[in-house]
Amino acid sequence: MKFILLGSGCSVPHSERTSSAYWIETQQGKKILLDCSASSIFRMAQENLDWYDLDSIWISHFHLDHFGGVMPFLFGTKWAPQTQNRKKTMRIFGPVGLEKRLQDFDSISNYDLFNQPFPLEIVEVEPLEEFEISDGVVAVAYKTPHNQESLAISLCDSSGKRIVFTSDTGFDEALGNFAYGADLFVVECSFVQNKPVELHLELQEAMYLVRYARPKRAVLTHLYPEWDLVNFESEINRFSPPCEVVEAKDGLRLEL
Repeated sequence: MKFILLGSGCSVPHSERTSSAYWIETQQGKKILLDCSASSIFRMAQENLDWYDLDSIWISHFHLDHFGGVMPFLFGTKWAPQTQNRKKTMRIFGPVGLEKRLQDFDSISNYDLFNQPFPLEIVEVEPLEEFEISDGVVAVAYKTPHNQESLAISLCDSSGKRIVFTSDTGFDEALGNFAYGADLFVVECSFVQNKPVELHLELQEAMYLVRYARPKRAVLTHLYPEWDLVNFESEINRFSPPCEVVEAKDGLRLEL
């Protein structure tokens, strides 16, 4: 699998970090977007990705820095020359309530964005129920302590490679079990220390989950601007990481 980090930041505007979005491409050529911030539309194009051939979108929760790009993206695909002859279905997956939120937005100005040149499906998932997010890619969601609907996700392709993405979350030791042995563990790590809110992670908590899960590789992401003031590698080494721990940066590309 290919993993391309489109947005490593949070909701706070930053000159080098855009909001949450991650591109996965399987060996079979299936393309999945994890979270769809408003900036993700530009970032997919900037990274020369086949946004018009996207198979599936995963929405972890309904905060705008994770969800706010879905309808603008569909506004683009409805009229873009690249999608007018597309035949395959695009599927948007997310928590219960996803379809209503999209319909509410669509109704504001009668955009009619569910009427695309190609088939479009909205799929709401429940925690711990296995589903196929794209052909040959099996997924399971896990309820996280962030807001009412927030979900982490585990994806495993036909080669057996597995990615686990927490998205936004407060501390929950069971997330370590959920991610155990993953090839790539993508963990939110909003703050360095002394986090001002309970329902995000700071470095000590994120590293606890990494040490507990023992993945082959980890990426710390959703970084607030305070991370600009510290040396990432020095901070990580204080916790004797059990694997390679990578600082999320827009444009980071990893091969699994």
